[in-house]
Amino acid sequence: MSATEPKPVVVIGGGILGASTAAHLARAGAPVTLVTAGALADGASGRSIAWLNSSGDRSPAYHYLRLLALDRYRTWSVRHPESGSYLRFDGAMKWAGPGESLRQTFAFERAGGYDAVWVERHDVASVAPDVDPASVAEEGAIFNAGEGWVSLPDLIAALVEEAVADGATVVERAGDVRVDVRDGAAAGVILGDGTRVPAERVVLATGGDVPAQLAALGVAVPDATPAAFVLFTDPVDVEVRTVLNTPRVAVRPTPDGRLVLDADWAEKSVAVADDGTVTVPDEAVQGLLDAASEVLAGNPRLTAERVGAGLKPIPGDGEPVAGAVPAIPGLYTLFTHSGATLGLILGELLAEEIVTGTPSPVLASFRVDRFAAIDAPEAVGTGAWAPVTA
Repeated sequence: MSATEPKPVVVIGGGILGASTAAHLARAGAPVTLVTAGALADGASGRSIAWLNSSGDRSPAYHYLRLLALDRYRTWSVRHPESGSYLRFDGAMKWAGPGESLRQTFAFERAGGYDAVWVERHDVASVAPDVDPASVAEEGAIFNAGEGWVSLPDLIAALVEEAVADGATVVERAGDVRVDVRDGAAAGVILGDGTRVPAERVVLATGGDVPAQLAALGVAVPDATPAAFVLFTDPVDVEVRTVLNTPRVAVRPTPDGRLVLDADWAEKSVAVADDGTVTVPDEAVQGLLDAASEVLAGNPRLTAERVGAGLKPIPGDGEPVAGAVPAIPGLYTLFTHSGATLGLILGELLAEEIVTGTPSPVLASFRVDRFAAIDAPEAVGTGAWAPVTA
């Protein structure tokens, strides 16, 4: 990446997308400030199953983007040997629920050249010894050897460390950060204490809060973001290496010997109060623990250490939203599900766009302007703002 004179940039959001963008901008020589309402990784990135994959039936453009994303993680692992504690590619296994089949999914993955192997139930132990074969569907399972997992808080810390070494400034616990729009263009941000940080480019990467913040600026991005949670277990005595995506629970290990669990059915059980507080029923917690025990070899007794609950960012059409916001010159955004998988590549490509001024063809299908605009509020152009809460 190169530019005659890199312009100052403020990146809002201390999750994987914000940290990755800031690190790539700093690496390219751009003056960059990363600001976040709370601490780094205290939003969706701190409570993600963080399964690295391009599994299943996806659009060609999205599948290609995810393959690039996996490539960048492998590059990171080679350049950062210490990342072996928080970034692993030990494969993933999935199987269907009662009355369902994954044969069509397997055919789709193989037709696209994706690394997928069909495993009969009696062979499961030879491929994934941490799985209880009795829990696997009678038809068998799909094993994707090239998939893995990442601990996002550890990756974010490493990215921010590199960004700072390359000259970036980091402001944590900045409160409600305002996107400062003057004369119709992004002119920087205003921190919660009123401090103005001027910039010629602003990146909004605040997870599930992005749609509301853009709506306040007159930009419509359809939103399917639910409240959700993941469960962190206490340390377990069994070694778990394979990421599991089963009908009742998803499982992946952590660097400190715990497990992270989630499931769609459990997500639907949460209650959200008027003030946004998320309550997770005890029954959902125990249900995840029981389901995870059933799919693991030896059926270990699992106990809960903590629950991470909050917004789970998902665009309305399921596809990433990435790049410039045409209605507001100088403003860019990243909003996506699967932020773990896409974190490194989206930060890299957006930083390149900002520094060079050349849109990436890889992101052509994921632009903001694929959605219809809404009427801008009267405040836009006179110091309009959107509170940052993630």
